[in-house]
Amino acid sequence: MHVDVAKELAVLEAMTVAELRGRYAQVFGQGTRVGSKTILVKRIIWGLQALAEGDLSERARLRAAELAQDTNLRLFPAREKRATSTSAQNNRNGNGAIESPLPLPGTILTRWYKGKMLCVQVLRHGFEFDGKIYKTLSAVAKAITSSHTSGFLFFRRSLAGRGGRT
Repeated sequence: MHVDVAKELAVLEAMTVAELRGRYAQVFGQGTRVGSKTILVKRIIWGLQALAEGDLSERARLRAAELAQDTNLRLFPAREKRATSTSAQNNRNGNGAIESPLPLPGTILTRWYKGKMLCVQVLRHGFEFDGKIYKTLSAVAKAITSSHTSGFLFFRRSLAGRGGRT
């Protein structure tokens, strides 16, 4: 049996997701919960080709299983350590110490917003605004605007170091 991939692809592309799930069940003998049309089409085409031209041999399956046992498989890439991250390297002063892009504790950040002067005090571990303590400057900006926004951009702070714009 030969599969005309172009013809099958045209037929599958015209189907709805529900119809593709039905076709998937015909090809593989079991249902699927996949809701992506693109993924369903790719899997069905692969299944049709495997049926027509033969699947992997038993020898190939065993070899793949052996290789998989000896491999350290990661689901997610390893995270970089904070001290060696690119952003930390960009904020190093001449002595190699990492500078914070935030001003020193006690500094008052101001911003006019909707006709009101807003004042945020920088604390050692957070920010105080309107009598409440926030962990991040972005959390303060979200409390003010009711939408997610960068605290640095909202308060017009430079990310280059402590001496940024106010």
